[in-house]
Amino acid sequence: MDRHFNFRASLHGLYTLVLVVFCFHRMTGNLNSMGRIRVGFLSSPGSSSVQTPPDCTGLNQHEGFESQCEFLIAYPQCNSDVFFNYLNFFYCSCQTHASVGYIVLVIWLAALFYLLGNTAADYFCCSLEKLSNLLRLPPTLAGVTLLPLGNGAPDVFASIAAFAGTDNGDVGLSSILGGAIFVTCVVVGTISICVADQFVSIDKKCFVRDVLVLMLAVVSLAVILLVGNVSIAGAIVFVSIYVVYTTLVAANEFFRQRIGGLKVETSVPLLAVTQTDGPENGDLESENMSSTESDDVPHLIESKVPHWMWSSNVAIYSEVHGHGSEDGTDPLWGWKDDESVHESKDSSFSCAKLYSWLELPLTLPRRLTIPIIEEERWSKGYAVASVTFAPLLLGFLWNTQHDGSQSQLAIVLIYLAAAVLGCVLGGVSFICTRPDQPPQKWLLPWVLGGFFMSIIWFYMIANELVSLLVAFGLIFGINPSILGLTVLAWGNSMGDLMSNVALAVHGGEGVQIAMSGCYAGPMFNTLAGLGICMLIGSWSNRPESYTMSGDIGLFFNIGFLLFSLLWSLVMLPRNGMRPNKSHGIGLMVIYVMFLGTRLGMSIGSGSLDNAT
Repeated sequence: MDRHFNFRASLHGLYTLVLVVFCFHRMTGNLNSMGRIRVGFLSSPGSSSVQTPPDCTGLNQHEGFESQCEFLIAYPQCNSDVFFNYLNFFYCSCQTHASVGYIVLVIWLAALFYLLGNTAADYFCCSLEKLSNLLRLPPTLAGVTLLPLGNGAPDVFASIAAFAGTDNGDVGLSSILGGAIFVTCVVVGTISICVADQFVSIDKKCFVRDVLVLMLAVVSLAVILLVGNVSIAGAIVFVSIYVVYTTLVAANEFFRQRIGGLKVETSVPLLAVTQTDGPENGDLESENMSSTESDDVPHLIESKVPHWMWSSNVAIYSEVHGHGSEDGTDPLWGWKDDESVHESKDSSFSCAKLYSWLELPLTLPRRLTIPIIEEERWSKGYAVASVTFAPLLLGFLWNTQHDGSQSQLAIVLIYLAAAVLGCVLGGVSFICTRPDQPPQKWLLPWVLGGFFMSIIWFYMIANELVSLLVAFGLIFGINPSILGLTVLAWGNSMGDLMSNVALAVHGGEGVQIAMSGCYAGPMFNTLAGLGICMLIGSWSNRPESYTMSGDIGLFFNIGFLLFSLLWSLVMLPRNGMRPNKSHGIGLMVIYVMFLGTRLGMSIGSGSLDNAT
């Protein structure tokens, strides 16, 4: 276990080192060191956050310029309006050490993927679960609303960040579709191959229902892309497909429980796909929970939602119990009032302590701006700090977005208002909270604050991620949509692959849950994720409709996704709803064909090599 901890802590230290490099480059950079900082997710209708101007297609050739760095100086619009300037770092700061630039950018890409997943696991999912308990949502309703949002948050917000840029909607579309194809082919195929010898059957009615709804969502998206534009009403109708699905699933589970005389506490309610009746359900739930929980999974006390439902983010990305819990020490940044318990531990220097300090820059900014009221993670110092600094962060983002359209007086007034609001909230929280336990009253404002600030951090991280992918596209001469289809989709789907396969290998009810999640996740990401993107785009362009991409490659993506769904819809009933190797191998072949076709199309069109 110590080796596992040291490995993860070493990665955190490496991520932090790269972050320090970028921060130093930002302060002493060659370009725009005193320029504007803009965060794309707050962009106005006429602006873009992460964009690739047409002039940048000649970056690698840099005709008329001695180097790419001089090209960037002449065309400053090539630099994306996010916090770090990746093109300038690679071509100017690493001009004579390209290998160093490659290594740093790749490490930072991994760090951004980690930060997305970790923000979902340690902040966003916790707020969602608390919100579910406060609203007294039945487990089934939470399973079709809040749970997919928690597990699909990295995909959804990365897609929204891509749509915030006027030239990068293809990245968002490709990411969602690429992730859906990866999960329905690779993840489902892996599960089928791994459980082929178990002869486990999954529920036919629920499987057919979920697959048909996903197919309806994909066909509806194809119609919208074929039309070429979408209005506000069209985006609302697209999202409403998921609303109708959610309502029907919740109603079906409610009536099933009423008719069968089941109690909510004894059901296994993930999207109402497990049709298991009888008193043994509680034991099955406990068995599944114990099989998927690890030392890294935070214990969600008194939750109506089974812990394993959060597995695709919590089990893979959570660090709640990864900081010092294994050697008996508390986090160095825990701000505990009673420090005498570990005084002897803190007096000695250790590698674990060093690693903990190294990861501070990754953890501290989020901890100081996202309110958390979990029993295990409660800290009055952090609670007061989070409600104090959160308004300041929002004021900073607002001012940096509107720095060209606001007077100096307006900027000062916004900062002053944010500081006053933060001090008031911080003072109230300092007076009304106790150091030994989280607040017991007025929980909803705390939970909503954590929910909202988690979303803010999602947007910030996702913007950097999309900007970095666009920079990679320019550096390697690759269409950014191809990177969204592969790198972005793979990165955001790793949690699904690891957690669903691990759950299915355990056997029994785990196979049912894992297979259901492989279709429920892409369904939510497609309907809710892309639907929200369309709604944001159409609302920004009102009264005109929002123009959708007409890239022929997107129709190939949709075609292969429908092909994989049809393959499962035919093969599983044919095999008595038992996943087997022929089903899994067929899905793997479909995915290989898909990748080969898309890469071949890109090479044929020259989008993989701008120099040709």
